Amino acid sequence: MMTFEFISEGNKGLIHKLVRFQATNLKDVYNLAFGDKNLTTGDIDDKVISNNGDSEKVLATVVSTLYAFTDKYTDVWVYATGSTKARTRLYRMGITKFFSEVENDFEIFGQLQDDWDSFKIGIEYEGFLVKRKK
Repeated sequence: MMTFEFISEGNKGLIHKLVRFQATNLKDVYNLAFGDKNLTTGDIDDKVISNNGDSEKVLATVVSTLYAFTDKYTDVWVYATGSTKARTRLYRMGITKFFSEVENDFEIFGQLQDDWDSFKIGIEYEGFLVKRKK
C-alpha cells in the first residue's frame, strides 16, 4: 500500500486529500482510492462532496500520484472507479481532459459490465484500468 496526502486550496479553504494505492486479491492489480481525509480517523472519505473550486488541480495531483506509484511499481495495473456513478463520470471526464498527455505513458482501459475495452472518449465506463507503458 502507498498513500499520498495533499491539500486542496480553494474557495472553501484548505481540505486535506488522500490518494491510496491498495493491493487487491488479483496479482499486480492495485485499487486507487481517493477522497477527503477524515481528520478524526485519518481514513479516506470518498462520499463527501467538497466543491472547493479547484477540481482540475486536484485531478492533476491525483494523476501525478499515479505517475509516482508506477515509477516505483512498473508492472502493475491500477483500477479506479468512483464511489458513485457521478464520481465515475467525473473520473471519465478527467481522463478525457488529460487523455492526449497520459495515453503516451499509460495503457488505459474502460470497463463495461464484465468486459474491458481500450478507452474511447465519449463512452460511459463503470471503471478504469491503467498500466504504465514501457
